[in-house]
Amino acid sequence: MTVCAIEPSVRHDAADEDERGSRPAGCTLTADGAYGARLASAGDSWFPERWTLDGHEPYAVPLPRNQPEEPGTEVQPMGDGRVLIHRVVAGRHAFALLYPTGPGTGELPLGGVECRDETARLRLLPPAPGGERAYALAVGPRTTSVWLVAGGAFGPERLAELPGRCSGGVWLDRTARLLALDREAGGHVKTVVVDLECGEVSPLLQIAAESDDRLLLADHDSGLLIVRSDAPSPGQSRLGWGVLGSTLPVRFPACLRVRDCSVTPFAIQPGQMLTPESCAVALRVDGPRGSWVGVWRPAERRVHHLRAPEGWLAGTGLWTPEGVLRLPYATEAVPCGVARVSPPPAAVPESGVATAPLPEPESTAPPAEHSVPPAEASAQPAEPPAPSAPRPVPLQEAPLGRLVTNQCRLAWPPGSEVRGAG
Repeated sequence: MTVCAIEPSVRHDAADEDERGSRPAGCTLTADGAYGARLASAGDSWFPERWTLDGHEPYAVPLPRNQPEEPGTEVQPMGDGRVLIHRVVAGRHAFALLYPTGPGTGELPLGGVECRDETARLRLLPPAPGGERAYALAVGPRTTSVWLVAGGAFGPERLAELPGRCSGGVWLDRTARLLALDREAGGHVKTVVVDLECGEVSPLLQIAAESDDRLLLADHDSGLLIVRSDAPSPGQSRLGWGVLGSTLPVRFPACLRVRDCSVTPFAIQPGQMLTPESCAVALRVDGPRGSWVGVWRPAERRVHHLRAPEGWLAGTGLWTPEGVLRLPYATEAVPCGVARVSPPPAAVPESGVATAPLPEPESTAPPAEHSVPPAEASAQPAEPPAPSAPRPVPLQEAPLGRLVTNQCRLAWPPGSEVRGAG
């Protein structure tokens, strides 16, 4: 067993979207979308379930063990179809791989991490590209450690330790080497990059000196970044976008502010090599009347509000390069299904060249309905919002460290610089 030398956490970061609560998360997908994993319910108990999504018809394989799992248990699909499970028992974090064995479930223990205090937090990071390895983040009040918990040669291994409390977790390359984390230090949150091969930490995103800046999503093909920051509206976080390698500042479209709703991006369309402004971004919109799906592109002035399929595992989905959004759902009639949503195509001007977006008014209207039959879902655009006068916001250029894009490959040449984008 490995001892995790971190101190107990004294408070929770409300902005940490990945924090596990008292109920299981909806579903977790591999980076390529071939497999999914979740905790499924059987009455009042929970058991792991693997979803196979790369065939003609999706199907689920239950992976129960001898006793039900606790609601705080984490599961994550691996690229070979096995499921990583993270259990917490009396402060000990145990990891194992589950796999079907005829009528039963096999389990391969991987070892554990024991923290000094049961209040210390350790959670799985999002699935890494390739699906061969899995990583976890151990957060203390003054330091954060990145652990390799599956795919190593000798059990859990600490790869890097950095000062400050970190949250988030976004992979910036296809080799699972560069990991972006949102680090709280000096009273503010800034995104940094950790090179897991050498342990080097570099700044990635700093829009303003006094702002809290977080990276939410990154696309390997186009370099599109989706960020959340209170730089344009101190005390109020807003969604913005930039591009690795651009010299323009981060922009904060007004259409991404939906009145009385929270908006969380969860997927970026891949395959848009040279046109990040045309990438479709999937949004989870939560409001007083339920949850639905939004689709937005940086080159457009509006969010397309779409009805979510019945039983949608909210916040879970994956784009195809062709622009089809695949949304996993589970109902009593269809316990494992995927709805395919085809939003309106990107608007292209007569010149055939996408132009930079104009200032947008605030979006206020949700879709008329929030559920559709779980089959081919179609776009249900909201009524266009009333126009309002744009207010320019002075922002500093966002220094993003030394990362640059080079035909889908991130490099670290000395003296190069990446900034926010427009």
